[in-house]
Amino acid sequence: MEAIAHSLDLLMFAAACVVLMLGFPVAFSLAGVALIFALIGWGVGAFEMSFLSALPQRIFGTMTNETLVAVPLFVFMGVVLERSKVAEELLDTMGRMLGSVNGGLGIAVSIVGALLAASTGIVGATVVTMGLLSLPSMLKRGYSSELACGSIAAAGTLGQIIPPSIVLVILGDQLSNAYQKAQLDMGIFSPDPISVGDLFAGALIPGLMLVGFYIIYQVVIATVKPSVAPSIPKEEREKVTATEVFHALLPPLILILAVLGSILGGVATPTEAAAVGAIGAILLAGYRLDEEHSKSIIGAAIGLVIALLLSEFMDLRVARDEIETADLIAIIVAAICVLMLGLGIITALVRTYRNGVLRTVMEGTTDVTTMVFLILIGASLFSLVFRGLGGEEMIQEALSAMPGGAVGAMIAVMLLMFFLGFFLDFLEIVFVVVPMVAPVLLQMEMPNGDTMSPIWLGIMMAVNLQTSFLTPPFGFALFYLRGVAPASVKTGQIYRGIIPFVFIQIFALLILWYFPALTTWLPHLIYR
Repeated sequence: MEAIAHSLDLLMFAAACVVLMLGFPVAFSLAGVALIFALIGWGVGAFEMSFLSALPQRIFGTMTNETLVAVPLFVFMGVVLERSKVAEELLDTMGRMLGSVNGGLGIAVSIVGALLAASTGIVGATVVTMGLLSLPSMLKRGYSSELACGSIAAAGTLGQIIPPSIVLVILGDQLSNAYQKAQLDMGIFSPDPISVGDLFAGALIPGLMLVGFYIIYQVVIATVKPSVAPSIPKEEREKVTATEVFHALLPPLILILAVLGSILGGVATPTEAAAVGAIGAILLAGYRLDEEHSKSIIGAAIGLVIALLLSEFMDLRVARDEIETADLIAIIVAAICVLMLGLGIITALVRTYRNGVLRTVMEGTTDVTTMVFLILIGASLFSLVFRGLGGEEMIQEALSAMPGGAVGAMIAVMLLMFFLGFFLDFLEIVFVVVPMVAPVLLQMEMPNGDTMSPIWLGIMMAVNLQTSFLTPPFGFALFYLRGVAPASVKTGQIYRGIIPFVFIQIFALLILWYFPALTTWLPHLIYR
């Protein structure tokens, strides 16, 4: 009977992959395949229907999970910045500023791609935005189609690894559950927590390292072959003033630093920081739509900063017997700041609504958020049936039997996730594969005698999936770029252009493999 159950597990996993590749909706595919195999397993006596009784509790746990509230807030922040032309102005300004040197436009794409990744965290949105805004300009300036397409696709996938990213939010939530389960299985009944903030801190150095590698490649290729990455002709250059640079770069940079800094500094949880980011994004959008009449919005931004600083350094509680004079003044100032913030938010919301921005932002946010949580419910049902058929024990036995111990098991999982990334989106992989393999990997002993770090494991998985989404012929980023590239750009040119960046990604994976401290040093410095 155990052999039958294990065979059904393998067939269920294969059937889910086939159904997803046929283009059926992800959430319903996972749930439908799971129910079909649950009935088959029950019919042959290999599955107990009592396992399905845990599904309502899992759904309730998802509904009450405060960490996952960050997902719609980060999505909202990213969509607002995309639809309010902030990204367009940023790319135009950086391109003009760096256009006087060979490879300057490519460097600008890498820098802006990193900033957009930190603000949107959605690979598809970033690749499409960068493709629409920068690809025509790069081709017009004489860039080779291969280099232009490779630069844009690689920069667009930085949303996988640069925080704050919804990929890292979801991955951090799943790894937290897996790490607790692994420690309980090892007899540790007071498990150490692993948070999304830990994963954000762990991803910061690898993310910046990748951006640095991209820029180095742009500089080298422009030096060796100037004809494929020429500078903008002198007669076409437009002088960029310092005011223009600050105007384009400073607001989104401050927003990103405020969100990420508040998380890494321990001032706010990822969910609280995401709320600050959403408010900041809507204020920035309202300001950009009518800068001449934005005193209330500027006042709101100042009020937000002051209120956050006061909440960190002063005791603003009013429900207490005695309030010191300094605290009373701080409470009054904070109340005034909140009123200023409320007025500014109302002004920004009205302005974005009248310009049609708010409606499209809300629709986009709702679409993405609904998709994420429906997939989470479908994946929960899938994992329940998989475990009910004995899949957890099967995976544990298979990974434990791998030659090389933890190293061999890790390589096998990374290869599996890499190939799954050709056919499945990160959501399916994170929700389905990570809960199955992570608890087993996190119990295995590495060659240095320590158990595997969940932060290192999460960053390796994120960079691995980023590499998969870039790799021809099935990488998702390539399909997104193909959809917005002009007909003059051939698919083969896109594939050839991305190959050097795939090798850069593999090189980065090897560095992280041999130097795991690059992922664990900053989290331990901040949170330990």
